[in-house]
Amino acid sequence: MSEIYYDPYDFGIDADPHPIWRRMRDEAPLYRNEKYDFWALTRFDDVEAGLVDWRTYSSARGSVLEIIKSGMQVPPGIVLFEDPPLHDVHRGILARMFTPRRIAALEPQIRAFCARSLDPLVGSGGFDFIADLGSQMPMRVIGMLLGIPEEDQEEIRDRIDRGLALRDGEAPDKLASGSSNDMSHFGEYIAWRRKHPSDDLMSELLRATFVDEQGAERRLEDEELLRYIGLLAGAGNETTTRLIGWTGYLLDRFPDQRRLVAEDRSLVNATIEEVLRFEAPSPVQARVVMRDVEHHGTMVAEGSAILLINGAANRDERRFERPDELDVRRRIDHHLSFGYGVHFCMGAALARLEGRIALEEVLARWTDWQVDHDRAKQAHTSTVRGWERLPVLV
Repeated sequence: MSEIYYDPYDFGIDADPHPIWRRMRDEAPLYRNEKYDFWALTRFDDVEAGLVDWRTYSSARGSVLEIIKSGMQVPPGIVLFEDPPLHDVHRGILARMFTPRRIAALEPQIRAFCARSLDPLVGSGGFDFIADLGSQMPMRVIGMLLGIPEEDQEEIRDRIDRGLALRDGEAPDKLASGSSNDMSHFGEYIAWRRKHPSDDLMSELLRATFVDEQGAERRLEDEELLRYIGLLAGAGNETTTRLIGWTGYLLDRFPDQRRLVAEDRSLVNATIEEVLRFEAPSPVQARVVMRDVEHHGTMVAEGSAILLINGAANRDERRFERPDELDVRRRIDHHLSFGYGVHFCMGAALARLEGRIALEEVLARWTDWQVDHDRAKQAHTSTVRGWERLPVLV
């Protein structure tokens, strides 16, 4: 049998990493990549423990491998790249805004966005889960939440997409969303909202007061505001787009499961959870080891980069029965697609809501579809995994 080689920047591997991840779980549960100088964990229990133990597996130097390896100074205010107590201060500001009531109140607008995208396509013989839905509805939702004018939302989404794109076999120099310079285009919206406050998240961020890590009560500075808004715009677009794409793809790949949920719409929520487990939209999380730690008989030295591959952990047969089968009736205690512990995705409830509504609105118009594989195209980034185009025939 060939030697195991996992390369997060190789498009061939990224097209279907699960066979390699399975071998890593079985044969190299602590995997070492010499080329890019990182370790990796793939078993559910190891990944879950790593996500929880932020003192040992730190995000403070970034949660993306190329950012960690670059040695760049991560600016404060990007909660994905922070540990407590600083992380707790900045996350607490956002937590006030992503309340269950606020998320639930979005349902009518989300359904309206879906209807506007899908209704003109009824009777056309097909549609694209990404172009017509996955890249449209999440963009409209996060744009509406932030107060970004609708005519500017597509340009901002496309800019984020370009910044995330990889070249095959190459580690990027940096991640676009990790640089505050790349968020400067949001500055004009901040200036506008200062003079014209509204009930959107941008206005709330401008008004928010908090006690910072030095104990001073203050408001966010402009650079901090830019990082918050850039983070929300990027995270709000990318992962939900991938979730919607995987939902369309997997329910074609497992048509018996599509028929089940089409016949019993009470299975929609469980279907979304199973899609999230089966194909994590953000499948790889990077950390820096803050003390010497042993895994599977091997010592990982302090300062090492390590990947916590939650996309592999979600298919661990030690945790899930028949993990490589999509089962919309599966009862899931929890998966790791939204992370775990202090970095559990703050937008998880919104992503679930958007995923559920997207599936319900598709099923309300079409209960059968086939992916046009000749025209489908995967997107390749180092942070999210999914489809760039996913046309289907109906």
